[in-house]
Amino acid sequence: MKLYIGNKNYSSWSMRPWVLMKAFGIAFEEIKLRFDFTPGSAFYQALKPVSPTHKVPVLVEDDGFVIWDTLAIAEYLAEQHPTLAIWPLDARQRARARSLCAEMHSGFGQLRSLCPMNIDADLKAVGQRLLSTEPKLHEDLKRLNDLWGEALAASGGPFLFGEFSNADAYFAPVVMRVSRYGLPLNAAATAYAQAVQAQPAVAAWVADAVAEKDFLDFEEPYRQSGSPA
Repeated sequence: MKLYIGNKNYSSWSMRPWVLMKAFGIAFEEIKLRFDFTPGSAFYQALKPVSPTHKVPVLVEDDGFVIWDTLAIAEYLAEQHPTLAIWPLDARQRARARSLCAEMHSGFGQLRSLCPMNIDADLKAVGQRLLSTEPKLHEDLKRLNDLWGEALAASGGPFLFGEFSNADAYFAPVVMRVSRYGLPLNAAATAYAQAVQAQPAVAAWVADAVAEKDFLDFEEPYRQSGSPA
């Protein structure tokens, strides 16, 4: 299989299936495309033959079959590898895990728009400024603390459903945002965020992102491209 992704420093959606596949030992070929959203760019030219949306991530099977939505990729992988606990084994916990992922997929708009993923940067000062001016960011953070706290209390941790699953891969980019922007978490959520960052597949993505050093102006609303964080 081939997994098309964007810049590791910025591409939160690409991070999710990459981390999931690495964590569960699912073999794939990584094809990283440098973000460039100008018409006719190499980014779009590479995606045009494989993705109807021209977005990443995209998973392509050996026979050319294409899955282009992040959650659909996870579901496909779970069906292709039924012996792997990509989703929790218990039916109710699976439903709950899917609910968490679906909420992340469509929610947390202020956190995602105000705090774009930028793994290489230290943006804690930006985070403090945003907390003082953006009340809806507090609402997203409260929901995040509650969501993680409820799942961790039920499972006993260290991950949302005990063992690492797609739910944790799905929230890994959120952990990156919270840590880089220095956003407040309660004790349980802080411990969870630390566990996610220590997970080997997540740590491998982060190491690649930090080594990338490919700063893009349009992905840098809070620091000058190429300058130290």
